[in-house]
This record gives sequence, C-alpha cells and structure tokens, in this order.
Amino acid sequence: MGQAIEQETFAPEDFERFSRRLEENLEALRAVLARPGFGVGTPTIGAELELFLVDAAGFPLPINRQVLARTVDPRVTLELDRFNLELNLRPGPLAGRPFQMLRAELEDSLAEVRRAAATQGARVVVIGILPTLREADLGRGALTNQPRYHALSNVLRARRTRPFDIAISGEEAVTLTADDVTLEGANTSLQFHLRVAPADFARLYNAAQLATAPVLAVAANSPLLLGRKLWDETRVALFRQAFDDRGAQGEEGFLPHARVSFGHGWARQGAYELFAESVALHAPLLPVMSEERPLERVAVGALPGLTELRLHQSTVWSWNRAIYDPKDDGHLRIELRALPAGPSVVDMVANGAFLLGLTLGLAPRMEALLPAMPFVHAAGNFTRAARRGLDAELLWPAEAAPSPRVVPVVELLPGLLPLAREGLLGAGVEARDADPMLDIIARRVEARLSGARWQKRVLQKLEEGMPRRDALAAMLERYLEHAASGAPVHAWPVE
Repeated sequence: MGQAIEQETFAPEDFERFSRRLEENLEALRAVLARPGFGVGTPTIGAELELFLVDAAGFPLPINRQVLARTVDPRVTLELDRFNLELNLRPGPLAGRPFQMLRAELEDSLAEVRRAAATQGARVVVIGILPTLREADLGRGALTNQPRYHALSNVLRARRTRPFDIAISGEEAVTLTADDVTLEGANTSLQFHLRVAPADFARLYNAAQLATAPVLAVAANSPLLLGRKLWDETRVALFRQAFDDRGAQGEEGFLPHARVSFGHGWARQGAYELFAESVALHAPLLPVMSEERPLERVAVGALPGLTELRLHQSTVWSWNRAIYDPKDDGHLRIELRALPAGPSVVDMVANGAFLLGLTLGLAPRMEALLPAMPFVHAAGNFTRAARRGLDAELLWPAEAAPSPRVVPVVELLPGLLPLAREGLLGAGVEARDADPMLDIIARRVEARLSGARWQKRVLQKLEEGMPRRDALAAMLERYLEHAASGAPVHAWPVE
C-alpha cells in the first residue's frame, strides 16, 4: 500500500488535498524519469502469493491474525479477508537460475506458514478460488480488522450508493449482492514483479499485455465460486465486480472506467503515461498524506518517495500495473497480476517462467506487432482466456493481412514456448533452469489439463456418488494431497 493507513473515514477536504498532492507527485515523477541513469540496473524478479486458511473440513478459517502472530517470518503478511494471508517473496536477479530460487522461496515460505497455521488448527490452501467457500463465510465480519481494509470498503461502498452486484455466467451462474468488498478475498493470486529500465518500459509493458492471455489460458485454476461452475479463471470476472466503485449510469449513459481493468490502450511513451492515466481516470480512495514535499526533494537532487502516487496506484487494479519504487536508488517494475495461486509450487514457477519469458521474447517484436493488433483485441483475448481457458480462441497478430486472426489457444501455445525460451535465455537465464519449467507448460497443453480442468473433471466424477457440497470438499482434499506431492497438475490423476 506504500503507507500505513490509520483512519477509516475521510472528509471532502482530505480528498481535495490528496488530489493536489497527486499532481505534484506526477510532476516529480516526470522529473525523476528524465534523470540520466535513473532505474538502470540489473533486472530482477519478485513475487507475491496469496493463500487461504481452512479448517479440518476444508472450510474457510478466519484466523489470519492469530496465524501471523505465530510466525516471525517477515514474508508473511495479512490480506483483505480474515481467512487470507500473503507471502512476499524476496526479489532476486533474473539472470542465472531465478526459478530454482523462486521454487525454494515458495517451498520455504509455505512450509513456515503451514507450521504457524497448524498451531491454530488451520491448513493452507493455494488455489485461485476456494471451492468450499460459502456465502456465509463472507460479509463484513470476514474483513481483516485493520483500518486500511475498513477504509477501503467504506469508501468504495459510499461511492456506489448501492450494494455491489455480482453476476457471473459460465457453465452455471452466480448472482448475488454484497455490502462490502469481502468477495475480493475469494480471489487469491500469484503476482510477479519484473524490474525494467525506463527506456524499455513501454515495449515490455505492451509485451506483457499481449502475453497475458495465452499464459492465463493454460494457467487457469479458478473454475468454481460458491459451489457453481463458472469461468476457467473466474477471478477475472469476480475481481472486477467486487471492487467496482461506479454507481449507476448518468443521464447520458456514461459510466466511468472500472478500477479493475486490462487497460485502455497500448503504452506509447513509457511508465509516466500509465501513472498519469490512473490519476486522471480514477478519483482517490484513500487520501492519506505524507510529510514529504516531492518537488522540494527533486529540486535538491534527492529521490522522492512519491508516497501518495504509490498509494493511489495501489487502488487502481490493472491486471498489469506500473510500479515506482524509491528503494535501491529508485526503479520501475511491471507487476504481472493475472495469474492464479496454485496448483502446485512447480506449476506456479512454470507459469511465471512462461509469462516472464514470453514477455521478454515478444518485447523486441512489439514495434512490428502493434499495428497488426488493435488493443481492443488484446483486451478481448484476456476475457476469452479467462472464460474458456484451454478451449479459448484468441485473436493473434498475423505476418500478412488480414490481421489479427483467430487461433485456438492450444494451437498457439506450442509456438509461443520457443519464443519464451528465447526471451529467458536472452536475459541470462540458464537453459537448465528455463527448460524444465517450459516443459511443464508443454506437457500441460498436451494433456489439456490445467488446474481448472482438473477441478472440474474430478468434481464431475465425485458428483456421480455424492451431493455437490460433499463432492466439493472431497475434491479439495484430493487437490491438497496432489499439491503436497509436488507433482505438476498435468500428472495428477482424475479418477
């Protein structure tokens, strides 16, 4: 969040002062980005993993503060709902063997949080949406008791002037209303951070936007919500609706831009335009001011923290998001936010390797690809991939007109894997680190078995002999058993 939030309500003048400070932050950011050498350095990657706490029966257990109190591991932090925690993994260099490092970090941090959870009678589930989640598990009582979460829920609810409406249709459908944002806690993700130089930001950001849909299709792991079969990656639909601060349409039919979106166009210049867009399109939610005067810091050659801009950016949830960080002499990152948590540790590392590699592999080609790929089709690909997973058909840029052309994602993916390998090796990743991860993706495509597909197939078989409520719990137990084995999901039996 960039800054501790200690208050839950704000006055109109707080928002006015914060908006003025955001403009100062933008001016300071422009000046910092113009400094020779700013943000240039060794590329690094980092990750954040969200997870669920459940009881012996597999139902949500709202004790995240108690579990956190049982560990001194600084990587473990609270999340929005009381049955969620987050692991913030240590960043490391992209070159060398980053995925071996990432796998070790995930296994070590998960082992520690499992140990702490066990002292409270809890288990840890790493999955996009918990299949045993019930509507009764949500509501204001599920919100983690911290001022920042109460403030966020209060402001979003006040902006809407009406409850949050959730309506998602897939194989089945879910329709409900909520008076708070706790439905967002039904989503857990694995987010990657890639440090990039300012001069490379636009092409790498655009490459990430193009790469996200095919990777999401093969990584999907969230097919169930409140006992209903919906999208392969239902998180995409749920997150957008759970954090929607827009009220009813105005008299002219205009509806402001959603705070959760895939973006509004290709980046043309760099990171600054994305920060400026967030400020221009979205009113502040948490107008908490720092003591820093950013322009005064810039005037004396110092590096500003841009606390207000970073806080505001954290309340605009683009699926790929620009990050400014004053640490390590200041730098920029792309936060890749679309991938779900789970199924196994090796699956998550493989998903990250594919997404990072494809982003790096596409980046040098973006100047040629963009004219052949209107942004609206990239955004549409994201929704199609989330909805249908490995059955999705995507629009992909073609070398000759007409472009783009419709390609089944299972036909597209095998051709993208060598491009991802090229991107990783070109960034200094050792082949012995990259190849096993990309091979997992290839085998998943061959088996047509993502986490989402495994969940749905096993649930269908279990429902032949028991009601759905029991089948969901039984499926989750099998999921936990296979995930604990360390095997990738394409090797999990579906019998």
